[in-house]
Amino acid sequence: MREAPAALGAAVPAVEVLSAHKTYPNGTVALQPVELTVREGEFVTLLGPSGCGKSTLLKMVAGLLEPTDGRLLLWRKPVAQLDETQRKLAFVFQAPTLMPWASVAANVRLPLDLAGLPRAEADARVAEALALVGLTKFAGSLPRALSGGMQMRVSIARSLVVQPNLLLMDEPFGALDEITRHKLDADLLALWREKKLTVIFVTHSIHEAVFLSNRVVMMAARPGRIVEEVLIDEPYPRTPDFMVTPRFAEYAKRLQDSLLRASADTDEEKI
Repeated sequence: MREAPAALGAAVPAVEVLSAHKTYPNGTVALQPVELTVREGEFVTLLGPSGCGKSTLLKMVAGLLEPTDGRLLLWRKPVAQLDETQRKLAFVFQAPTLMPWASVAANVRLPLDLAGLPRAEADARVAEALALVGLTKFAGSLPRALSGGMQMRVSIARSLVVQPNLLLMDEPFGALDEITRHKLDADLLALWREKKLTVIFVTHSIHEAVFLSNRVVMMAARPGRIVEEVLIDEPYPRTPDFMVTPRFAEYAKRLQDSLLRASADTDEEKI
C-alpha cells in the first residue's frame, strides 16, 4: 500500500513560487523565473549541479533573500506575512552553526529565548526536541564533545523546537560520512511523518533524493532554472532495503540521466 501524507490533497499549497527570479547587482542571473508549488505535507528535494540556484531558491522561500521580481507565497500569504497563517518555518543550514561555549540544551533553546518564551515552557520544548533526535543524555554537553552527526542533530533539534510546519534544509548532511548520513536520512523521514512536516531539502546526492522524496526537482545552472520534476511514487516508511531494489535503481538512473542533461546544459552556457 502506498502511503502519502494525509494533507497532500489540501486546497491551499504550503509554498508557491510564482515567476520568482534573482539577478544580482553585478548582472549575474542566479535564477531565471521559477514556477514551483509544494503541497502541504510533501517532501520535495532540489537536486542539480553546483551553481544551479538550489540554495538561492531555498533562501528566497525562507525570506532570507529577496527575489528581483515575482512572488513567493507561504499558505497563500507573502513570506513576510507568515505569522498571519498561524504557521512557522525553520531553516537548517549546511553547517550546524552552534555556539561553542553553550550547552546542547542552550543551543537548542536559543530561538525560544530570542522569542521571549517563558523558561519553563522553553525547557519543556527543548526536552521534547532533544528526545526526538535522540540526544536527551547530551543536553548538558558542549558541542566540541559531539561528533559531526550529533552536532547536526542538535541543529535539527533547534529547528524543531519552534514547532515548524515548513522545514527548509540546505545540504545538512553533505559533510558527513555515508553511514551517519544514511542514519540521519532515516531519522529525518521518521520526524517528517511523525510531525506531519512539509520539507524542502537541498542535496547533491541522487541516492539521498530518491530515498527521501515524494518529488525531486532537477535544476540546471547559468542561469539557474528548473528543467525537470520526477515523482518518487514509492510507499513509506522507507528502509535501507529500498535502496537495493530494482525500483530504486530505476529512479536513480532516471535522475542520473536528468542530472547529466542538466550538467551538459550548464557546460554549454560556459562556451
